[in-house]
Amino acid sequence: MALLTVGIVVGAGIFRVPAEVAGAVGTSWQVLALWGIGGLAALTGALSYAELASRFPSIGGEYHFLRLAWGARIAALFVWARVAVMQTGAIATVGFVAGDYAAALWPDGPFPALWAGFAVLAVTAANMASLEVGRQGQRWLVAVVLSALLLVIAAAPAVAPGSVPPAGPVPQGAGMGLALVFVMLAYGGWNEAAYLSAEVKGGAAAMVRAILGGLALVITLYLALNAALLWGLGREGLAATPAPATALVDAAFGPLAATLLGAAVVAASLSTMNATVITGARAMCALGRDIPLLGFIGKWDAARSVPRTALLVQGAVALALTAYGATARDGFSAMVAFGAPAFWLFLALTALALFRLRQTNPAAAGFSVPLYPLVPLVFLGACLVMLWSAIGYAQFLLGASEGGRLAGALGIALLLAGLPLVWKAR
Repeated sequence: MALLTVGIVVGAGIFRVPAEVAGAVGTSWQVLALWGIGGLAALTGALSYAELASRFPSIGGEYHFLRLAWGARIAALFVWARVAVMQTGAIATVGFVAGDYAAALWPDGPFPALWAGFAVLAVTAANMASLEVGRQGQRWLVAVVLSALLLVIAAAPAVAPGSVPPAGPVPQGAGMGLALVFVMLAYGGWNEAAYLSAEVKGGAAAMVRAILGGLALVITLYLALNAALLWGLGREGLAATPAPATALVDAAFGPLAATLLGAAVVAASLSTMNATVITGARAMCALGRDIPLLGFIGKWDAARSVPRTALLVQGAVALALTAYGATARDGFSAMVAFGAPAFWLFLALTALALFRLRQTNPAAAGFSVPLYPLVPLVFLGACLVMLWSAIGYAQFLLGASEGGRLAGALGIALLLAGLPLVWKAR
């Protein structure tokens, strides 16, 4: 179960996020400290989610918890935010990860935003063909990502400290609080791991061991990866290199190894995007069936077992976001600013739901988070800090680029646009 947690949490984003974190702070020690703090915050969240999942089991996840605690309207607004902001934003974000590494592999080819757009089109088209085609992209993802991580870590001893030249100018620092936005992005997925942990045989003790063991391994891998990148590139070099893993492996083992590493990251990005496309389109289809005004996206293609209309709409929105991100200094950063405020808003509401449901359903049986109420309070505090930091990061982009400056405001506007649609939810 611990290894399954690693597979859920570790994704393609870890190969892009370290550059953003390094560019936001002033020293290498601050970089490593943030990765440790982020891991502990993810741990408090996973333990809190494990209690919710075991006491109130449902495949609906956060939707079910929010509905029980705050009612149908808040729960429906969460689904709207997921399909209109968080899921489509995540697709575009991962697209830019693939684009940065594809551009590093083929410097004379299209620029990163075009690669990102190609990725969105390809994955959407594959899923429209049939469910089975979409599933193929998920095979071997964990092995590919972990092998790439280990290759980068192994590259550090083969190079002299700070010997890898930066790929561009060092970006202006955004501050430690804003760097946490990127750190927690890389730790994303622990909530899904908590759902699985709630099904672990052996009771609460086995669940805690699975969560602690899995996240401890993730934290160790992330710290080792960042230490390796900092060793070879230095903090400023890491901050200025959009594809730092490729640069380090190239210096250590040569261009062939770097090409293989870059291809592995692109493959992992496509697979991560594929999973997001599959789940996002199905959530969008369900939303179309529940809200009359969006009924057109609720159609299901029984012959191919796919929600083709929802896939088309989702792909079009993600492609538009990719085009919007292309106008920014850094499309990846703009897409993080787009989706992060809505994500952390609903995570904070889910954290509060734990306290409310303990009051309204005191007899519910299941796992109890250790050191209650301290652990969920830390989780709630982390969510509020992240919400504030996500909004602050969007404000930081106001002075950083013309194209990306309104990304956060656009995400919030789309969230608010869902209020009239969900007002009559029951």
